[in-house]
Amino acid sequence: MPLPILLILGALSAFGPLAIDFYLPAFPAMARAFATDVEHVQLSLAAYFVGLAFGQLIYGPLADRYGRRWPLLVGVTLFTLASLACALAPSLDWLVTARFVQALGGCAGIVVTRAVVRDSCDPVQGAKVFSQLMLVMGLAPILAPLAGGVLMNAFGWPAIFVSLTIFSALCGIAVAWRLPETLPADAPKLPLGGTPRRYVALFKDREFIAYALAGGVAMAGMFAYIAGSPFVFIELYGVPAEHYGWLFGSNAAGFILVSQINARLLRLRGPGFWLRRFVWFYFASGAALLLLALSEPASLWPLLIPLFAGLASLGSILPNATACAMARQGQQAGLASALMGSLQFCVAALASASVGWLHDGTAMPMALVITLCALTAACLAWYTSQHTFSGRGGEAASS
Repeated sequence: MPLPILLILGALSAFGPLAIDFYLPAFPAMARAFATDVEHVQLSLAAYFVGLAFGQLIYGPLADRYGRRWPLLVGVTLFTLASLACALAPSLDWLVTARFVQALGGCAGIVVTRAVVRDSCDPVQGAKVFSQLMLVMGLAPILAPLAGGVLMNAFGWPAIFVSLTIFSALCGIAVAWRLPETLPADAPKLPLGGTPRRYVALFKDREFIAYALAGGVAMAGMFAYIAGSPFVFIELYGVPAEHYGWLFGSNAAGFILVSQINARLLRLRGPGFWLRRFVWFYFASGAALLLLALSEPASLWPLLIPLFAGLASLGSILPNATACAMARQGQQAGLASALMGSLQFCVAALASASVGWLHDGTAMPMALVITLCALTAACLAWYTSQHTFSGRGGEAASS
């Protein structure tokens, strides 16, 4: 895949990490600005996840019916306008609503990126491209909290959303200028009227659902970390907001490193093989984190080690699960991408909200949710190893 196209897809994939990670250091400041607490500010994060889950179901059929470009341009425009609305939010309710609309626009990039890769690559090549995209989008979790902390201290939290407005506008220009239409001209244009029926049929595809949920539940553990880490790092262990990004970025660096190792491991075995290996390492890391959190250590450092290991393993789990799920979905890549993303972010919204519901002033809620997500992902990956799915795509992906 040409480097300019890869960079554009990476920037579109970064919409989610940027919209989530950029404002994490500002949670305490936003709570003070809206005269509330951090747990209520976390509702804006949950609203974003709900918007991502709902919006993808809309863009998938549109991308299969009308092509990849114009639904993407509509979504990027909506994200840009909603980002500006977030910057101007006079109340928490306004912010939560604007974040929901922002997600409705941002999910276009998630759906279309996966569809473009599926249009252009076979399962193994697709897993390699998804791993490369992890490198591009992985820079966002490293840079976003750092930049968010700096912007907040210098100009206040609204500057974070102004920056998102500018970034998304530039991405829209890049899409209009350089991203080609990848849906083949002779591909059947699926009518929108049959969308519910096709979603139901796809939901009954055991191979697709198993792989999609394995990656989605694993990713939900990451979002539990995203939701819980501002309290654990900044308030519980006293990490300065401007230093929060360094800790957050170190975990993202591990994620990037493993994603690039994964691209090379795919020369030896297929994505399904490596998915089923790394997911158990993820669970072991989560279990270690939970045991340490229950002991309530006086220092943050013991918790950082299993956090790093578990989050790094996602660099292999996520691209491999995505490639396996999309392997046999050529004619309905947009629909499959949408359903997979919707399922994943529904679970992510539940995981992030659960951290808030279980809040008890310790690191235990975050650790417990991460561990449960890792265990569920491991069980789903084990399920795929116990069943032989039909179709050359599935065999290639799972080998």
